[in-house]
Amino acid sequence: MARKDAAATPATVALTRAGVSFRVHTYTHDPNASSFGLEAAEVLGLPPGQVFKTLLVDAGRGLAVGIVPVDAQLDLKAMASALGVKKVAMADPAAAERSTGYVVGGISPIGQKRRLPTVVDASALEHPTVYVSGGRRGLDIELAPADLLTMTNGRYAPIARR
Repeated sequence: MARKDAAATPATVALTRAGVSFRVHTYTHDPNASSFGLEAAEVLGLPPGQVFKTLLVDAGRGLAVGIVPVDAQLDLKAMASALGVKKVAMADPAAAERSTGYVVGGISPIGQKRRLPTVVDASALEHPTVYVSGGRRGLDIELAPADLLTMTNGRYAPIARR
């Protein structure tokens, strides 16, 4: 369970309510960092392939969430295929913030204002735990890939491109 000193965010509240085991990792975010995800991996001393970023796409009929390692890019064709649509495009950052209730750089796949179709890159299965944003910059959550899938009602697919 979360440590008592963990900052409450919609993500940590949702995980706690669901009884999911997770750990909170905090760090001082550098506002000059060029990549929020790579910064988290470096500061927390983790392999970048174990830290995942949350990206929103416009699937034509609404937004969807793609979760990929921070050292990879979201393969838009693979994401479209996983969603069963012809194509997707990266969502407008303002639309992503409105939909999720989080700010860019701190968008958690868990505890979003609206539950969106979610696809987690299949490489998450290579790790006993993965790290995702906890809902603000400088806060990551560590949890089992299966719990991430359960909490997002997502599915696995190979959607990352290196």
